Order: sequence, then C-alpha cells, then structure tokens
Amino acid sequence: MISRVSVLVRRFSPLAAFLGGFAWDALTLGQRVTPAAFWSLGTYLLCAALLAVWLAYRHTHHCQPPPPGTGMRGLAETAVWRGPYLLMQFFFGGIFSALFILYFKSSGYLGTWLTTAILGALLVGNEFARDHYGRRFTTTWALLALNSILLLNFVLPHVVGSLEACWFYLSTAAGILLTQLVRELAPGHPGKIWPAWAVGLALMAAFQLNMIAPVPLVKRELLVGHEFRQVGGSYLIRIETAPLWQFWRVQAMTVHVAASERIYGISAVFAPRGMSAPLEHRWEYRGPAGWQSIAVVRFQTTGGREKGFRGYSWVQQTLSGDWRFTVATQDGRIIDMLSFRVEYGAAAGENMVEREL
Repeated sequence: MISRVSVLVRRFSPLAAFLGGFAWDALTLGQRVTPAAFWSLGTYLLCAALLAVWLAYRHTHHCQPPPPGTGMRGLAETAVWRGPYLLMQFFFGGIFSALFILYFKSSGYLGTWLTTAILGALLVGNEFARDHYGRRFTTTWALLALNSILLLNFVLPHVVGSLEACWFYLSTAAGILLTQLVRELAPGHPGKIWPAWAVGLALMAAFQLNMIAPVPLVKRELLVGHEFRQVGGSYLIRIETAPLWQFWRVQAMTVHVAASERIYGISAVFAPRGMSAPLEHRWEYRGPAGWQSIAVVRFQTTGGREKGFRGYSWVQQTLSGDWRFTVATQDGRIIDMLSFRVEYGAAAGENMVEREL
C-alpha cells in the first residue's frame, strides 16, 4: 500500500507542483510585462540555449552517466549529471509560465482560449519532460523555438511601440532563425529541426485565424450598462449585477432598457508605455440572417496607464435579442468580447450598481 502511494506521489507530483505554481503566479503576476521581466525571461532563454548546446556535446561525445554510487560523492556526481536536464526544465518552465499567464489574461474569446489551452498543455508536459531534453533533441528544438517565438512576440512590439502585423511575423521568423542558429552551433546537430519550423508556421496560421491574443495589449475590463458619466478622471457606469450563483461574472447576461434608451459600453485595455494602438468598439446584433454590425467606433490608445486605456461608446434604439460588444484592434484582432441579451423593461433597483473605471 505504501509503495503504491509512493508511486502515485512520484507520478503526479509534477502536475501538482505545476498547478500550485500556476495558481500562485496567476494571483501575483501583474497583467503586463515590464522591461525587467523581459531581461529575466531573455536570460532564461539564453541559458536554455546554452544548455541545449552542452547536452548536444555530451550526446555527440557519447558521455555516459556516472555509475550509481553511495555517499556524498556519489550523490554529487549524480546531481552534476542530472543538473542540465533539471535546469532546462526550469528555464523552459519559467518562460512558459510567465507567458502562458499573460496570454491567459489577454485572451478574450474562444479562438484565443483554444491557443492558450494548447500552451497550457505544453506547460504541463514540460513538468514531466526532465531527462527527455538530453535524449530527444527534436523536442528540445521545437520547445526552444516556441519559447523564443512567444517571447519575441511580446518584446518586438513593445520595443518598437507598434502593433502592426508585420512585427508579429518578423518576431516569429526571428524565433525560428534563432533556434536554427543554436542547432547549427550544437556539436553533431542532433535531432530534427523541421518541427521547430512547423511550430512557427502553425503560429502564423493561428494569427491569420485570429487565434493569437494581441499581445502585449492586456484586457482589463469590459462593461455594458446605463447612465454613463465622466467625473473628473473617472468613468462611471451603472450595470446590472449577475446573480450570486454566477460568481465568475461581474454583470448580468441580460440588460433591461427602455424603448429609446442608450446602452453604453466601456473598455479598459493596458498598453505598454510608449505604445499607441488603434482600437475599435464593435456593436453587433443577431438577426434572422445572423450577426450584423450595428456600429463601429474607432479610437486611439495611449500606453502606460496601470488600469488600462479607457474607451466608451453607445448605441440607441436597441432591438431586443442577442448582442455582442467587442473591443478589438483596427486590423481585426479581438481583445475581448462581451455577449449579452437586451430585454425591454426596467431593471430591479437592488440589482443595479455603479462601477468606476
């Protein structure tokens, strides 16, 4: 019985460690990447690349692990041999964890959630990899390419202060070429490099399908309600609160309006300091022929505000039925989307609260 418990603990402890670490990072990691974080993650990436070269050297020269030994010397020799594997796992995990959480917090609809879920699965898989990095170099190059691309997708737009699509493609290509260079420097060039190129091409395809969150923009909040007011530097709006059992929602899925009443929408999106990004609000109504655009309001962000750059818009003479309120970049990438239903009538006063952005 004890041995069975021990086997289960060894098998599932990596997953438990990942879930605990993810929960901690999700609570403590800010919703933006600072220059200091870029330097830290860049150092992780450099160390992972150097370790990949060292492991290739050991593989090419047929270095063998030390025989099992006892005492401090035996333990030290084993630790030195296994150290590069564990460090590789640590560096990949550090990059994955930070960027996965930021992609997670930047995802606002199904397409981006699917991509984030795949990244999460790879992050969990990294917790079980360990010695595989020294034996399966094809996997090592693919993960090195993925980490390089994801990091550069953040860094390059941040540095140039632009969200133009060209920077995504350029940073993706740079991540692939960086991985190719590391493999060329690795003695013996072990493993295959084509999966690394496949990773880059897959990410480009996902970008075309609007499945990549528009990083480094980070969603803050999206609200739809009544009686919008701007008081000093504050945006105030009255919303209908969600029922208690929908604890994960801020506001109700149904908005009650009078026949000629305006519905207001407010968005808050963080952009790094020095970045200016063109955004838009989209109001859509689902009619007999499907979703149709009712209004598109365009505006320009100014980066650096901790609580996010705010934008507001409204629609009037709304039809009852299903609606969508979306904040997106003007080139079509969705940042966040709020689906709701409009019904004619007055909302219960006790369900109304005023929110400030």
